[in-house]
Amino acid sequence: MDDSYDNRTSLVKGAKDIAKEAKRHAMKKANKVVDSATDEYSQRKYSRFEDEVDEGDDLYHNPLRQDGGYNDNDQASDASDATEGHDDEDEIYEGEYQGIPAAGDRKAREGQVALGQPVTDSLRERKELEKERQADEEELAQQYELIIQECGHGRFQWQLFLVLGLALMSDGVEVFVVGFVLPSAETDMCALGGSNSRSGWLGSIVYLGMMVGAFFWGGMSDKVGRRQCLLICMCVNGFFAFLSSFVQGYGMFLLCRVIAGFGTGGVVPIVFSFFAEVLSREKRGEHLSWLCMFWMIGEIYASAMAWAIIPHYGWSFSMGSAYQFHSWRVFVVVCALPCVCAVVALTFMPESPRFYLEVGKHDEAWMILKQIHDTNMRARGQPEKVFTVNRIKIPKHLDELVEMKSESGNAVSKALFRSKTELRGILVNFMKCFDYPLKENTIKLAIVWFTLSFGYYGLSVWFPDVIKHLQADDYASKVKIHSNERIEDFTFNFTLENQIHTNGVFISDRFLNMKLKSVTFIDSTFRNCYFDDVTSVGSYFRNCTFLEAFFYNTDIDESKLIDGTEVINSSFHHNKTGCQMTFDDDYSAYWVYFINFLGTLAVLPGNIVSALLMDKIGRLSMLGGSMVLSGISCFFLWFGTSESMMIFMLCLYNGLSISAWNSLDVVTTESFPTDRRGTGFGFCNALCKLAAVLGNVIFGSLVGITKAIPILLASSVLVCGGLVGLRLPDTRANVLM
Repeated sequence: MDDSYDNRTSLVKGAKDIAKEAKRHAMKKANKVVDSATDEYSQRKYSRFEDEVDEGDDLYHNPLRQDGGYNDNDQASDASDATEGHDDEDEIYEGEYQGIPAAGDRKAREGQVALGQPVTDSLRERKELEKERQADEEELAQQYELIIQECGHGRFQWQLFLVLGLALMSDGVEVFVVGFVLPSAETDMCALGGSNSRSGWLGSIVYLGMMVGAFFWGGMSDKVGRRQCLLICMCVNGFFAFLSSFVQGYGMFLLCRVIAGFGTGGVVPIVFSFFAEVLSREKRGEHLSWLCMFWMIGEIYASAMAWAIIPHYGWSFSMGSAYQFHSWRVFVVVCALPCVCAVVALTFMPESPRFYLEVGKHDEAWMILKQIHDTNMRARGQPEKVFTVNRIKIPKHLDELVEMKSESGNAVSKALFRSKTELRGILVNFMKCFDYPLKENTIKLAIVWFTLSFGYYGLSVWFPDVIKHLQADDYASKVKIHSNERIEDFTFNFTLENQIHTNGVFISDRFLNMKLKSVTFIDSTFRNCYFDDVTSVGSYFRNCTFLEAFFYNTDIDESKLIDGTEVINSSFHHNKTGCQMTFDDDYSAYWVYFINFLGTLAVLPGNIVSALLMDKIGRLSMLGGSMVLSGISCFFLWFGTSESMMIFMLCLYNGLSISAWNSLDVVTTESFPTDRRGTGFGFCNALCKLAAVLGNVIFGSLVGITKAIPILLASSVLVCGGLVGLRLPDTRANVLM
């Protein structure tokens, strides 16, 4: 009895010693793999990934054969259906994934736990697994860089460039749509009135939707994939953008724009993450900068369409008095077209292979990489060139406790549970962005995003409104004043514009088919006068008296008869109802849209220069230098006293600031690892939209009050943000972790 007990004890002790020795050998070999990958990456060789067959490395896959099967790297593996390979050097069996397991194979891979099961003490310690995963990530990053270099840069990247460019263009359009149509929509839907601060809030409401959307869709793209999330969020944007052009209520219009903004909020973080993951390190900075140009093209497109469409009041139709489709609604439909085109084109593009590798989908990633390689080689006239990659490293996945939902629950409860689980996953992933060593960089990036956006969007609101005030002041300076006039039995059938009539007497006069534009009658008397088909835009009657007057088909009502005006024995027939809208009466409409068009057009030279120099002078130098120069150019607005001077400074500011935007997009993309790239970028972009809201409200409330506060605030914020940007780490030499 004692002998058998001793034998069992010796057997258990011997098994533990063997396990410890196997563990020591595995760690030794993992370190050796990382060192070998680093050396070979510096020499640009594929020898290890193509020729070295090391059965001790964890989680390598075999590639798909042309006939759809899998290649076996070891004859002895024919006897194994699942996950065990033989190590010739150490005579130790270690887990190795050999492709998709057979249908009858139910053995779990070593080091993994089924969802919902607790982690037991028999598994390796968490810290040790994290170190191994970090080593796997580093090795995968080095290998993936070499694979992308073998795939080359060609037709596939340019196709994806155009598709993602359309998506980014739709985001640029969305940012400016509400600002362009808000004055027309307020007039058309009888929502006029309020202060500049109120208009600032209404103009910023789309940014609130984009802020939530950026954080949500950015986080979701790290969970379910770049392409799928981009398709969903753009479908949401396109549907509600079209719907907003048809709704008749002002509240419903703003609600549709908020939901459309929620959809388009995910475009920027997903697009840059997606495109960066199919670019080699040498091409990444330049081509991400070229991609940025589509956002500015979207801004130019929106400005040009607003200038060409909105002021044309004749581009409209009506269905009775209940349904009106004016020119600004046509503009909204036209602005939704880039989004629709992007959705259609994106359906023909594959998922990011880097994302598939991150989530352990080796076979899907290998097929997409082969597609990239073959597409580029065929375009180069080398269709016979073979994709030589036969294995790709897969990082170990750290298992977590997962709450399982009962199968007996109904569809609604399951959907709510799934949503709750996904949101919790996004928050957990977001908190990891503030773990070492990402914490410091994340905070710096957040500061730079906030300051650049606050200055840019704040001034984007302030510039046009200041120009409007300059135009209004110039218009008011040319007003004609008529006093103590007496006119009898006269027919007015022409336009009266920018005039003030005081103490006038009008007897038996006829006002026929005419317009009153910015005309004010003060202390005047109208006796036995006839008004027929009269439109009064910006015109008022102050403390006037109407005796036996007759009004037919006019828009003169109580809102125009103010400050004690009396109407005695007078009648109104067929008055024009609703809010009359005509851009023929707006002296500044064409000019304001044209100024916005010039300001956006000025960014193209800066965009081209930044793309060409991004990899030459460095991301940080361009980011910090552009923000500082933008702040300095903003300060010189203090000396702008004329309309032409303000327009010139607007163009200069936009041209200088675009380099900062391009650099910031590239740096943010390269600063986060693949499993947190969408989440981190989405968080920064959400801060960008929050700053846009604050900038719109604060700068909008200061229009017409003072120039000092907006100029000093924008200048100081931009300079401080630029100095923080210079403290960011240089990511030019980074491979995508």
